[in-house]
This record gives sequence, C-alpha cells and structure tokens, in this order.
Amino acid sequence: KSTSLPSLLLILLLSIQKSLSFYIKQLTTTSTRPASPLLKMSTFSPCELNAHPSTLPGDPSLLLITNVDLGEKKMDVMKACSKAIEEATGKPEAYIAVSVTDKADVIFGGSADPCALGNLYSIGAISMKSNGVIHNAISDLLEPFGVDASRMYINFFDMDRADVGWNRKTFAG
Repeated sequence: KSTSLPSLLLILLLSIQKSLSFYIKQLTTTSTRPASPLLKMSTFSPCELNAHPSTLPGDPSLLLITNVDLGEKKMDVMKACSKAIEEATGKPEAYIAVSVTDKADVIFGGSADPCALGNLYSIGAISMKSNGVIHNAISDLLEPFGVDASRMYINFFDMDRADVGWNRKTFAG
C-alpha cells in the first residue's frame, strides 16, 4: 500500500513536534546543567504574551523624514507626534517611539518643495479612523514649516507580533 506525500509530510511534522516538545520539556525542568541562554532572555510574563496586541509595549513606531529644517522645534514636533499617536491609538506613550529626520534629500511629485514621508508601524492599532487622525495631526504639526498635507505620505503597517522585536526577542515569544 502506498502512502501519499501529504500523509508523509503530516507524519514528519508530528514527529518533529513530538521531538521539540520533549526537548523543551528537558530544557525547562530542573537539572544540574545551566539554563539555556534563550530561556534566560525571557522577560515576558504569560499574561503579557497573551495580551491583546493593541496593549503590547514596543509600538507604535513612527519614522518621519522631511526636507524642511525643523530647527529648535524638532523635539517639540517629535513629542507632539508621540502624543498624537497615543491619543489616536490608545497606546500608552511609554510604548511609542518617534524618529524624525529633517533637512533630508526628499522630493515629492518631482519637486523639492517642502514635503514629508512617514511610516508608522504598530501591533493591532492600525485602523482607517486612527490613521486619518494621525495623518491630520502630523499635517498640522508640519504645516507651519511649509509642508502642505497634500505633499506628505504616511504609510501605516499593522505588524504581526512575530515581526516586532524588543528586549532581545519578538512579541510572539
């Protein structure tokens, strides 16, 4: 009797799962050998790992680039961006990271007139409503520097927990 390829793959995967389960059990039980460095890196509680993605630390992260000079107001703009993200997403500001690069070589529509480009990454806090609120707030912040809202793109990325690293691991574990 011949065994189909999908059946063989299923048997192989079950065998690997059983081996990994045994290995993990061996690593986590008390023994005289030193703990695995991977286990020592774990600083998340089970409660934290099972939390709703929108409440996890380490995000959102805004990267904003503009060709205008923000001068002495740069830190104020960054802090205002952070507050706007907090208000729009409900994420605690302690989790929000903002990086602004001003005086960059950027063109928009073939023109070097004032413009900006941004990327906002978040676990579970990306939505049409919050995205619009954030774009509007950042537009208001950059308008005094000559950046019109029609010359700024912000891309919004909803990240999987496995794709965001923090504190030597990802939010998936």
